[in-house]
Amino acid sequence: MPGPGGEQPRKTLTYQHTLTYGHYTEELSQFARKEAAKLLQERPSVSVTKPPDVQKECYTKCRGCLQRVKRYIIRKLGEDWIFLVLLGLVMALVSWSMDYASAKSLQAYRWMYQGVSHNVWLQYLAWVSYPLILILFAAIFCHLVSPQAIGSGIPELKVILRGVVLKEYLTLKAFVAKVIGLTASLGSGMPLGKEGPFVHIASICAVVLSKFMSVFCGVYQQAYYYTDVLTVGCAVGVGCCFGTPLGGVLFSIEVTSSYFAVRNYWRGFFAATFSAFIFRVLAVWNKDAVTITALFRTNFRMEFPFDLQELPAFAVIGICCGFLGAFFVYLNRQVVLGIRRNQTLSSFLSRYRLIYPAVITFCIATLTFPRGFGQFMAGELMPRESISVLFDNHTWTKHDMKTTDILGRSAAFIHPTVSVFVTLPLFFVMKFLMSVVATTMPIPCGAFMPVFVLGASFGRIVGELMAYLFPNGILFDGIVYKILPGGYAVIGAAALTGAVTHTVSTAVICFELTGQISHILPMLISVIMANVVAQNLQPSLYDSIIQTKRLPYLPDLSGCHVSKYNIFVEDIMVRDIRFISSHCTYRDLRNVLQSCTHKTLPLVESPDCMVLLGSIERSEIIALLERLLSRERRQRLASPPYKGQRPTEPPGKRDSFKYVDEEDIAGEEEEKKEPVEQCNGPISPSNPTDYSSSPPHPDSVFSRFRSTIQRIFCNTAEEDKDEAPSEVPEVEDTMTPEEIAVWEEQELGKVACFDSCLIDPSPFQMVERTSLHKTHTLFSLLGLSQAYITNGGKLRGVIALKEVEGLLCSSVTERLLCNWV
Repeated sequence: MPGPGGEQPRKTLTYQHTLTYGHYTEELSQFARKEAAKLLQERPSVSVTKPPDVQKECYTKCRGCLQRVKRYIIRKLGEDWIFLVLLGLVMALVSWSMDYASAKSLQAYRWMYQGVSHNVWLQYLAWVSYPLILILFAAIFCHLVSPQAIGSGIPELKVILRGVVLKEYLTLKAFVAKVIGLTASLGSGMPLGKEGPFVHIASICAVVLSKFMSVFCGVYQQAYYYTDVLTVGCAVGVGCCFGTPLGGVLFSIEVTSSYFAVRNYWRGFFAATFSAFIFRVLAVWNKDAVTITALFRTNFRMEFPFDLQELPAFAVIGICCGFLGAFFVYLNRQVVLGIRRNQTLSSFLSRYRLIYPAVITFCIATLTFPRGFGQFMAGELMPRESISVLFDNHTWTKHDMKTTDILGRSAAFIHPTVSVFVTLPLFFVMKFLMSVVATTMPIPCGAFMPVFVLGASFGRIVGELMAYLFPNGILFDGIVYKILPGGYAVIGAAALTGAVTHTVSTAVICFELTGQISHILPMLISVIMANVVAQNLQPSLYDSIIQTKRLPYLPDLSGCHVSKYNIFVEDIMVRDIRFISSHCTYRDLRNVLQSCTHKTLPLVESPDCMVLLGSIERSEIIALLERLLSRERRQRLASPPYKGQRPTEPPGKRDSFKYVDEEDIAGEEEEKKEPVEQCNGPISPSNPTDYSSSPPHPDSVFSRFRSTIQRIFCNTAEEDKDEAPSEVPEVEDTMTPEEIAVWEEQELGKVACFDSCLIDPSPFQMVERTSLHKTHTLFSLLGLSQAYITNGGKLRGVIALKEVEGLLCSSVTERLLCNWV
């Protein structure tokens, strides 16, 4: 019907196909499973043809059923939860075994000391010689087996998680050296800890276990999964160290990760909880505990644990611990740098490596001798005994030598001639200096436990002082609240460790260690105030060690001025670039390799336009030149009369920058009977020497065991290949050295062909106007080692991790920041 005015009604147009962007028809995980199933179905089509009788046997019903069962078992064995359970179980057994061995060692130490009580000099000899032998054994064993096991381990793991490769740091040798050396160190009674080294041990265990699990699931071989495995290992290391899974996961996130992937959260909690549970169950099984409970359980009253009027005292503890934590980090760094700056002392200690730990152990053991100076500082208490004593419920100022029977081990701080306010401060000062020096010894050791003891002693001093000033308690609203010095010790321990490590999760660790949640609020207040003070004075202990060891790591930009958003990457990039042109000659490639040591080189279209085409690894270019000038190729192509390279049909090109498994490459090279000649020369059947900076992967017992398991479970359908290829007799070279030089010059003058090289077609790029803050964020988040600076696709410069680190730490950046103010 016509409308008003005689107009015809408009027809509604309907589109059958509507383009909607951002609409997903199925989940990504389901899509990935479908694609993987397609690939598995296509794989038999390219398999090697077998005889008819073998084909008939493979397709029997029984064989098919067994294959399906085997695939199901292999798929289930490769799941995440099995890996996490195995990791937690192994680390719980290792942690309990180390604690058991170190406890027995300390019992033997005390038995030796008490067995010669009739002679003071024999007691002194036993007190000094026992830790001296164990410390020297730990130093010698680590130096001979794996020097990478020396130290804490958390600073190096921060660098590894950042994307830097540290050679032989996560190997079985480092695991063995770390476990045995740390057990000896803890059994010596020196003020040393185990949490930092145990993070390293758990990370090694996670890496080794992931290599074994890659037999059942190929995802463990992927490069991106490596970081996830290390993150879970760090969480398990802290969780099973003291049986604190919640604080362990939070502590590992704060300490080791600049940016944490939430997908690893459940993995860390699951593995850490299972490991802590097994660790405490083993303690109950060994009758070290009655049931599963906190490691240093306290018995503070729960109704009124503290009064609001005590909050200023808690705040004072936090502020003082902030200054003390910064001073601890400063002294620790100055001890190391002082030795390095003295060339004579440094060369002497590097030549005689055992002198330094021997002298430090001798001095500490002499000062803590219980019948000598140690009687004024409770020298007979071992580190873990000190924590239990400092968390004691009793108030020591109300006791004297006549009432020490009810105190138990706490009576070590009660001296007949001096007050508690002398023994406690002396204990704190001497342990502070001892811990600073002891943590610099070349043995596996951590600083968390010594700092924890220091914080507990400082908090105990404040608590005893409050109990002395208010002997009858604090009156509030008609109720008298008694002072609990043990609660102050818990708060001091959390605050000082938080100040040294720049973490807040130490409050959660203290809550789990003591089993008391009553002081959680004042504990958090003290820890936060300690962090505010310490972060403005010194870096964390782990960042300080990174700076001391000169490891590549980006400093934090949080303290810089807001003008960091106005400084761009073009102000700090390197403009003098070593690059490769797509039309260059082989001689140009050789000259570029000789003029620089870069691991990766950019590939541009031509020196005039500088359009970035991709990047090539240095090892690929070296292999290309070796194939070009190889003896086999020269003998085949330069036989008289030499007419240049023989024309052959070039084979299919290799895909650019795809993920290639090293074992697959080795298998392909073994299948090649004769080298195939391309326009840039034949490919040698032997692997070319890799001169890149990445560490090699030599064959080991573990890799052979892994390959055997893989053949049993995964490669039953393939025929075994001959391990020892037939040796080809060498052909005598008929060319003179002069002719060889002429032939090489002719070959080097040809235009290079990159068909056989793996090229990254999309290296990471940034524009010139990228801010310094964004550059720092991208490098930290993605783990970049370098980035190319482009403008309209044309290469303008390059910026690397080392250069960003140096510029952020230098006065150049400070001057740029000041110019923008």
